[in-house]
Formats: sequence, C-alpha cells, structure tokens
Amino acid sequence: MTRLKLVGYAVVFALAVPSIASARGVFDPTTEFEQHEWVPIHLGPLNLSITKAVVYLMIGTLLTILLGIVLMRSRLALLPSRRQTLGEAIYEATQDNIAKQGLPVKAIGRWFPYVATLALFIWVVNMLGFIPLPLTGERWHGVPTWGIYAATSSLSVTLALALLTFVFTHFEGIRWNGPVRYFKSWIPEAPKALLLLIVPLEILGQFMRLVSLSVRLFANMLAGHILILTFIGLIFILQTLVLAPVVLLATVFYIFEVAIVVTIQAFIFAALSAIYIGSAIEPEH
Repeated sequence: MTRLKLVGYAVVFALAVPSIASARGVFDPTTEFEQHEWVPIHLGPLNLSITKAVVYLMIGTLLTILLGIVLMRSRLALLPSRRQTLGEAIYEATQDNIAKQGLPVKAIGRWFPYVATLALFIWVVNMLGFIPLPLTGERWHGVPTWGIYAATSSLSVTLALALLTFVFTHFEGIRWNGPVRYFKSWIPEAPKALLLLIVPLEILGQFMRLVSLSVRLFANMLAGHILILTFIGLIFILQTLVLAPVVLLATVFYIFEVAIVVTIQAFIFAALSAIYIGSAIEPEH
C-alpha cells in the first residue's frame, strides 16, 4: 500500500508542476480532452488525422502486443515463473469469467481470442491514461508538459470498439441461424395487437446495446479524469495552500481509479461483448 501511495504522490507532482504557470482562474479541465490535429490527413470527406487519442491508441496497441508476447509466449515449466503464473492467471480469468460466461461452448474457440484481446486492450489503454506522459500537445518554457489522458475518454474511440462487437454480434447471429430465423428471434411471443409496439422497441434495443457499450466506458473514464484534474487544478486556480489536502484526496481517488475502475470497465465491456455475441448465436437462450 505504501508503494501505491508513493506512486500516487509522484503522479500528482508530475501533473501539478506544469500547472504552476497557469494564471489564476484560467484552469479548465475539459480542455485536456480537446482533439487537435497533430498530423493532418484528409482523404476527401474522411478525416484520418493523427490526434492525441490516435497516438495513445497506437501506444496502447503496441503495449498490448508486447504484453501478450511477454506473458503468453514464455516456455511452460513444471515450476512456473512469475511471468508464466501471471500469464496463466490472465488467460484463466478471461476464459472462465468472460468467455465461458457469455459464449456457448461451440463458439468459445472462435471468439475467446476476440473478447480476451478486447479486455486486455481496454485495460492497457485505461491504465495508460493514468500514467503522466509528455503528450499533452503543450509546452512550458519549451519543454513538453506532462499530463494524463485516456483514449477511452473519447466517445469516438469507445464507439468504434462498440461497433466491432455490434457487427460481430449480428454477423454471427446470421451465420449460425440464417437471416430469417435470426431476425425472427427478435420478435417475442405476444398478441398481434402489441407487435406493432413491441417490434420497434426490440429493434431499438439492439441499437441501444451499441450506445450502452460505448457510453458506459466513455463516461466512466471521462468523469474520473475530470475529477482528478479538477482536484489538482483547484490549488493553482485559488493560489492558496489551504487546499493542500485536496492533493491527498486526489491521490486517493487516483489510486481508486487505477486499482478498481480501470479493471472493472475493461471486464464489463468484454463480458457484455461475449454475452451479446453468445445471445446472437443461440437466440433461444
């Protein structure tokens, strides 16, 4: 626990130092989430520019691949090393608590890699969002300022991840059941007079899954980061040491986000993805 406190204080210090240059009453935590084009790339109507979110996603992707190689490519031994033990723990946790809970047995071999990778990737990107990096796009006396930013606090990122699950869900539903049987499963048994009301609601419910997946992750990560930045910014806005205890509160909240929220959000997103895909493959369940 002492190590976690030291890490928390170090993070708060790294975030606070550049903020000393801020003028009284100017600090606005929402500006940390603005997306500016670092490398403009426009192909007709498509905007493929490199922004802060894209850079964080690239780093998160590389770290996820590296983490998978380091943990899952180790040689198996009768007396497992710490690396093998951790790799096996992650594998078993994603298989038993995510894949097997949501996917039918016949689909685990095909979709376990997807939901496991999804959980690991979101966890890495979320965790990366709480590590101060000189990627704010701003400079202080010519030196890049350090700050925290989570790519998953951008709705476009979480919506793209949710779209993958949405497309895979209906693709598998049609592949396993055929289009007629699959879409017919959306219509519950009810009096014909109620079907005109129920069917549109069922269709809307399918699209609400897309909203539920994307907004839940986005809102939790955005709210957490705004609160942390607000706690730290208050000291420099009001320019008084009376609010110094706020640093301690920010540290506690930071540890809570890193230790609990990051993992829970990755788990929920992957678990719901497995449930949605599994329910499409076996709609009668």
